[in-house]
Amino acid sequence: MSIVPNSPALAELHYGAPCWVDIATSDLQATVDFYAGLFGWYFSDVQGRTVALVDGLPVAELVAADQPSAWTLYLNTPHARATADKAHALGGTVLGEPSDLVTLLADPTGAVVGFRHVPADWVFGTVGHGAYAWAELNTRDGHGADEFFGELCGYEITQIGDGKAVDYTIWALHGHTVLGRQRMGRAFAPGTPPHWMVYFTAAPEIGTDSAASRVLELGGRVTVEPYDTPFGRITVVADHTGAVFSVIDPSRTTPLSDDDTGSRVDDPYDD
Repeated sequence: MSIVPNSPALAELHYGAPCWVDIATSDLQATVDFYAGLFGWYFSDVQGRTVALVDGLPVAELVAADQPSAWTLYLNTPHARATADKAHALGGTVLGEPSDLVTLLADPTGAVVGFRHVPADWVFGTVGHGAYAWAELNTRDGHGADEFFGELCGYEITQIGDGKAVDYTIWALHGHTVLGRQRMGRAFAPGTPPHWMVYFTAAPEIGTDSAASRVLELGGRVTVEPYDTPFGRITVVADHTGAVFSVIDPSRTTPLSDDDTGSRVDDPYDD
C-alpha cells in the first residue's frame, strides 16, 4: 500500500521533510549507465559529488562505496548532531560519527535513515520522469516507529488503514503529508528487514510497465510486477546491483474494490 502526497510540502524543507536520496554503489560507472538508461538522468560533478539531474534539477546522488548497494532517504534537520543525540535518547542507534551536517541512524525497529542539514536555497527536484515521488517505512513494529519518529520529528500521524489487517499511517508536517509507514504482515517473507522504500516517478507518457521492462533490459530485476492502486500504478524493482526501489505513475489511479481493500501488501524483497 502506498500514498503519494499531492502537496508542495516536499519543497518547503520543514524539519523531518524528505530532502535528498542517494545510492551507495561499488561500481559507479555501471550505476550511472543503469539510471541514465532507465530514467534519462544526466549527471554533473558537483564539488566531487556525482549528482543526477532531471530537467536541470538535482534529484539524487551516486556515492562510490565498498558496501552492498542501497538507496538511502535523508530527512531535513537544522542540526544533524543534535538530531543524532535526540534519536539516541529515544532508543535509536547512531551509525558512525555524526557531523553538524549529516548523520545516519537506525530507528528502534531497525530501519536506516539519514538526516541532513541543508541551506535555505537547497534544491531537490520532485517533478518529472525519474524524480523522487514518495518514501515509506516498512517495519514490523508500526506503533514503535510512529512513536519514535513522532517524538523525533513532530509528525502529525494519521492511521489510514484499520490498524489491524492494514496498519498504514501517514506522517504530515504543518498539514502536508510527507511520508508513510507500513507494518509488514504475512505477505513479507520471514526475515525481511525493516527498510525504507524510495519511490521514483514514471512519466505518464512512459508509464510504470515500460519502466519495469526497461529495468530488465538494463540487467535489473522486477520483484513486484506492476499493479494498480488508488495512488498510481506501481512496480518494485532492483537495479543491476540489487538496490531495491519503486516506480510509480501517479496519473494512473484505480480505486480498490471491497475485495481488494486491505488484501495486498507486497514484499519488495520477494523474488
